[in-house]
Amino acid sequence: MTDETGLPAEIALLWGLRETPRRGRKPSLTVDDITRAAMEVADAEGLGAVSMARVAKQLGNSTMALYRYVDSKDSLLKLMADAALDDPPELPADGDWRTGLTVWTVSVLAALRKHPWYSRIPLHGPPAGPRNLAWFDRALSALADTPLEEGEKVGVVMGLITFVHGQLRLSVELAEGFQDNPEAFGRTYSRALRQLVDPRRMPALGRVVAAGVFDVDEELYDQSDVDAEFAFGLELYLDGVAAHLAGRG
Repeated sequence: MTDETGLPAEIALLWGLRETPRRGRKPSLTVDDITRAAMEVADAEGLGAVSMARVAKQLGNSTMALYRYVDSKDSLLKLMADAALDDPPELPADGDWRTGLTVWTVSVLAALRKHPWYSRIPLHGPPAGPRNLAWFDRALSALADTPLEEGEKVGVVMGLITFVHGQLRLSVELAEGFQDNPEAFGRTYSRALRQLVDPRRMPALGRVVAAGVFDVDEELYDQSDVDAEFAFGLELYLDGVAAHLAGRG
């Protein structure tokens, strides 16, 4: 559905191009007010607590008043997903594409970690909001001097976005899982695998278990370990991009 701008209604809303309601009392709210209140609720109580009624209560307004500006919870979530991002960082002027993408990836993950609920917002399409597109542009700019075709640049960046979202969800949910049940981690998990994994049926996993990879303290969840795994995965991904570039000559 499009609005008077000719753009899809939700995109017009994200960019502040939807007209202010003309009927009724003089507007006492803005879309930014509503988005900010929704983020306050999510930061304090989690994404599951966000509803039009709860956000209206946060603002001291009626639920129907919100619908004059934001027509659904789905639209509100899209607004939150864009507003949660900071402005993208400037990439090092003397850096190469790999340095630029590393800075970009680490920065976007740090920005999203400020709002753990972000990992639970459904993704319904490619980046469309002003901040999401600013980040998209900044990542593409890191590849500007490479021989990649424009479509290939998009593919590289979309792969990084997928990687970041996966890492965000993994780190958030593992941290929550450890708080709820620390015994499910570490040596308890290792002992269970030693009983359950038959090396004849699962030889690769059997070697990992036998090597003691999962033998860690069960009373410790170390975010630095998660960060190290993220850095390792990022290097592998960028190695793949480098190999593809080398193949392009």
